[in-house]
Amino acid sequence: MLVLAAGVLALLSPLIALRWPAGLLLRRWRWAWLIWAALLLQIVIIDVHLPGILAEAGHLATYAAALAFVWLNREVRGLLVVGAGALSNGVTIALNGGVLPASAAATAAAGIDPDHAFANTAVLADPVLPWLGDVFAWPDPLPLANTFSIGDILIVVGVGVVAWSGSRRLGAGTATADDAPVTAAER
Repeated sequence: MLVLAAGVLALLSPLIALRWPAGLLLRRWRWAWLIWAALLLQIVIIDVHLPGILAEAGHLATYAAALAFVWLNREVRGLLVVGAGALSNGVTIALNGGVLPASAAATAAAGIDPDHAFANTAVLADPVLPWLGDVFAWPDPLPLANTFSIGDILIVVGVGVVAWSGSRRLGAGTATADDAPVTAAER
């Protein structure tokens, strides 16, 4: 929930600064359903206790869908940064049996029980690429206490760049190149 909340804040940040995120809102995204499906499946995987292999495969599928969406919309400023974060997390998850490895210290700082059922992250005995796992903590008792990774940071920064790309002062009426509709040939 921490990364989701940070991502929403990054999306809303132009509005907080009295700017309209025109490039984000007016863009005709290619295959937008992929990113919505990936986000919905991530929520289901985290909140519903699915059998291990189903949860692991679904978790990896969310990253594949997100990366496909990024590739199809790669011309959008900041989206490749989101993709780099997703790729970092996705590769690390794939190499660690379907979960993102977490450091025991970060997990303890966030007040997370390391022995809970499947989650998108877990403390592993011998993780592959542990420095790309959840090595940072938003500590307990802060709201949304959780662990996060370098990939998560890249995703949130990239979302912020996407949101600010093509933004303009509220009330400004000039269009940007990013506002152009996608033609059938570009889909």
